[in-house]
Amino acid sequence: MGIFIGVIIVLFVLGSMMALKPNGIDQRLDKLRMTARRLQLNPKLVACPDWIKGKDNEYGRGMMGQYCLVLDDTQLPHTRYQVIDGQWRPDSSFVDTTRDTTKLSIPSAIRSNYGHADTTVKKTNFSLDKVPLDLPVSIEPFIKGLWTKANSIIIYWEDIAYVRPLSNPAYHHSLIEKDLLALKENLEKWAIEVQKT
Repeated sequence: MGIFIGVIIVLFVLGSMMALKPNGIDQRLDKLRMTARRLQLNPKLVACPDWIKGKDNEYGRGMMGQYCLVLDDTQLPHTRYQVIDGQWRPDSSFVDTTRDTTKLSIPSAIRSNYGHADTTVKKTNFSLDKVPLDLPVSIEPFIKGLWTKANSIIIYWEDIAYVRPLSNPAYHHSLIEKDLLALKENLEKWAIEVQKT
């Protein structure tokens, strides 16, 4: 009887320890985000912005990975892009082009007490319009949006779908760094293109 009770206690302790261990997808996601952090892509899990199609293809639904590359000594215009048919397309709801030809108002900017946007910025020429994503095939289907502001270029993507076997059967942990380096290289290239305007 004492041996039986000892076995039950050992099984209980082992079961508790196994319950604390993260599942395989969480471990893959952790490795992806730690590699991104090491490459200075500053990953965060955020609520899906209302201008991006998230869960169930609905705007602003679910959670999404936000990877931000900070570019020192760089000034980027405020622009937002969505992925449509594998190309960057400007988010038309982001700007109000009806006011004049040299300035634009940003509806998402902080509003004053009178309901008008506090800031206007120089009108942006959306230079990435219709530019193909040109990312590794393991990342490209999960990219949802791009936002440039101040000295940052931010990409929104479903990083959890990248590590899930069902949505990315070609996933292999040895490709993480290569894929993220390609993403970082493209972010730098897109920042240069946007800065030319």
